[in-house]
Amino acid sequence: MTLLTGWGRTAPTSAALARPGSADEVAALLKETAAPGTGRGLIARGLGRAYGDAAQNAGGTVLDCTALPASWTLDPEAGEVTASAGTSLHDLMTALVPRGWFVPVTPGTRYVTVGGAIAADVHGKNHHVDSSFGAHLRSLTLVTADGGARVLGPDDDLFWATVGGMGLTGVIVEATFSCVPIETSRMRVDVERTRDLDETLDVMTTTDDRYRYTVAWIDLMARGSRTGRSVLTRGDHATRGEVRGDPLAFAPRPRLVAPPWVPDGLLNRATVGAFNAVWYGKAPNARRGLIQGITPFFHPLDGVGEWNRMYGSRGLVQYQFVVPFGAEDTLRRVVSTLSERRVVSFLTVLKRFGAGTPGMLSFPMPGWTLALDIPTGQRGLAGLLRGFDEWVVAAGGRLYLAKDSRMPASVMAASYPRLDEWRAIRDAADPDGLFRSDLARRLCL
Repeated sequence: MTLLTGWGRTAPTSAALARPGSADEVAALLKETAAPGTGRGLIARGLGRAYGDAAQNAGGTVLDCTALPASWTLDPEAGEVTASAGTSLHDLMTALVPRGWFVPVTPGTRYVTVGGAIAADVHGKNHHVDSSFGAHLRSLTLVTADGGARVLGPDDDLFWATVGGMGLTGVIVEATFSCVPIETSRMRVDVERTRDLDETLDVMTTTDDRYRYTVAWIDLMARGSRTGRSVLTRGDHATRGEVRGDPLAFAPRPRLVAPPWVPDGLLNRATVGAFNAVWYGKAPNARRGLIQGITPFFHPLDGVGEWNRMYGSRGLVQYQFVVPFGAEDTLRRVVSTLSERRVVSFLTVLKRFGAGTPGMLSFPMPGWTLALDIPTGQRGLAGLLRGFDEWVVAAGGRLYLAKDSRMPASVMAASYPRLDEWRAIRDAADPDGLFRSDLARRLCL
């Protein structure tokens, strides 16, 4: 038995950890786990970057899919990659970027597997233009509860139950998806500051469509007339004529590693307030055409190995929600409440979502999404987040399953309107409920 947590390092539980080395071994483990009397089921796990309990299974079995051989092939004519589910986006980028290709979608870290990217239907800074990872999938191979391997395409309901389905329909072992041709490993970036949240929303609404990638960092420590002041970072892949040296050089590695022990309370109002003031203050009012590397633009936290330890022994809660366009007052209410109560969030980012995928449990939909990294243990935090849940649901929004560690089942049922449809498809593929996780039990999935 192995003690496992999500990236937030909260609510650890023990499970039998298995490391299948092939699709055949996955099938054998499924049959073994499905045997009468084994009880607690099974869930696949990648690099453990879901913040909560999505890849935990207390008393059951967890499949470590990083043991599946990392492999990929590129079809440059079609612009498509076929990769094993245990292959990380880090390894793919390291191989593809020097060849002039980029993954279609990357979240805020490269250290997620292809299988995890599909199971969470991850999104990135380009959602307003390119949607989420599932929109670029051409096929996936799923080992289902009966041990059979099924190749699924977008015309299959089980395909869309799997995209965003948090591993509860089967074990993804391979996928084919389209990639983005690039000329360089650099980004052409525009940076500007806004005075408050209203200006942030206005600038993003009127100008985001000029950029493929866009995000706003919000200073939650600012109050009064400065509430919601932000630094907008937006850009696109630089062209060959805009860079010097080897245009496709790319070999990213963490430069620092968080110490194994960090004192509780390191991230508090004083330290985060000071950081925010410096970060906002050093940002230019408006700077155009800054040339940046892929890592600082997309994955700044990947420069510090195991950065989640910086939150101390109690870990962190990531709270991410989306509300539809037209529900900006809900977003303003949340940001104002956080600022007024001086809630410490080390990283607070706002993005605009475009069209979602047909994934029944996929998180993104057209609207605004706000993500918060909050150290646990802050007074009144649980009640505050429960109140936010109510506001988000009333506005027609929802929370992100890959980031969630504390949502009640009632909020899940109220905010994912296709949940029953997903359950019917899942039940047909897994009638005995083999695939289970702590998240699934908590949310009554």
